[in-house]
Amino acid sequence: MKVLVLTGAGISAESGIPTFRGEDGLWEGHRFEDVATPQAFARNPDLVHQFYNARRKALQNESVQPNAAHVALAEFEKRHDGEFLLVTQNIDDLHQRAGSRNVLPMHGELLKARCMLTGDLFDWRGDLSVQTPHPTEPDLVGTLRPHVVWFGEMPLGLERIAAFAEDCDLFLAIGTSAVVYPAAGIVAATDPHCRRVEINLDHTPQSDRFDLTIRGKASIEVPKFLESLE
Repeated sequence: MKVLVLTGAGISAESGIPTFRGEDGLWEGHRFEDVATPQAFARNPDLVHQFYNARRKALQNESVQPNAAHVALAEFEKRHDGEFLLVTQNIDDLHQRAGSRNVLPMHGELLKARCMLTGDLFDWRGDLSVQTPHPTEPDLVGTLRPHVVWFGEMPLGLERIAAFAEDCDLFLAIGTSAVVYPAAGIVAATDPHCRRVEINLDHTPQSDRFDLTIRGKASIEVPKFLESLE
């Protein structure tokens, strides 16, 4: 069985990570246009760095740990004989910490920094600023940015995701609102034979496309569902 999993903010919310976008449309008190676009970074890099520095620090707080849903997915992958790909819209590292191996972070990774000139990618746990030098080319200063996909930028790994979705046997969407494209279009890209399952707290605009919709917390429903497959 070829299994494709898509996870969104709902799976990490139970680990203490805010779903980021509030009901008022603000992201932790900021308009996304001011902190999560290439134009925002060009206009006010200090503000953008401050925003992501705070999120990076919060992610590394000892209270933030993988929950039962992250662990269940990692354990299922280890037991599973067929192909498995876990695509996440989240920029945290909770899937990797739980032990998942085939993880595709389509919106980037918060604990990485990227050089805008060279494309070099670095593991990064401290702060970034316009004064931060390139780790291996110290003459380059202020060229590093968070390795996250901002609004207006292309998500990562789209060709690989599309190819995997074409002939997967099970598509499992967990904790995603299914309103942000292209992630929201993955369910439509699956083959008619594919079994489509949604696990989410609430109904989503894509719920009618799924063969089975399960309402409840990911930490409870994901382990139960994965156990039912065996």
